[in-house]
Amino acid sequence: MKNYKLIGLTGTTGAGKGEVRAVFSDNGYGVVDADILARAIMTDPVVLRIIQNFFGDDVVTNGSLNRKLLAARAFDTKESADLLSKITHPFITPLLLKQIEEYSGSGVDKIVFDAPQLFESGLNLICDATVAVTAPYSIRLERIKARDGLDDNEAKQRINVQFSDDFFRENCDYVIENNSDIPTLKSETQRIIDMIQR
Repeated sequence: MKNYKLIGLTGTTGAGKGEVRAVFSDNGYGVVDADILARAIMTDPVVLRIIQNFFGDDVVTNGSLNRKLLAARAFDTKESADLLSKITHPFITPLLLKQIEEYSGSGVDKIVFDAPQLFESGLNLICDATVAVTAPYSIRLERIKARDGLDDNEAKQRINVQFSDDFFRENCDYVIENNSDIPTLKSETQRIIDMIQR
């Protein structure tokens, strides 16, 4: 019998999910980060071989993934981004379930899964609630450029292959609009957590 609550945290890139995740953690939630799981599977030779088959042999050199080159190709179109998701998600899911089992086994009964592609992976279906974080386009663009060292074009590519704010508003249980300052964002996140825990 399930003895934990799983919250899916998603939203647009550069919107501020990290700050929101930290508030969940401060409230006693175990955290599973999909980006960390994705990096972990990129050392698997099987995953690398499949990626090479679809994105070119040169994305892997001496057994190491050229992340920048893969990103340039994967985020070139929505279709190629979706393809990368379809390749990686079957490998990420077992790692997620393992971390959930470990948290649950150690007595943690509430877990937040930070997953930018929560809906693309279908893992929203195993969540008890979904929370999205959104922010104005211009703010996200500057954040992504600074965070990931991208130029204007590369940052726009990352944004354009994702679901829109409207998608998250229509499909998530809760939406946090990050259009003010950090204290306001944290306060709104706490309000949402209190609602979830009722």
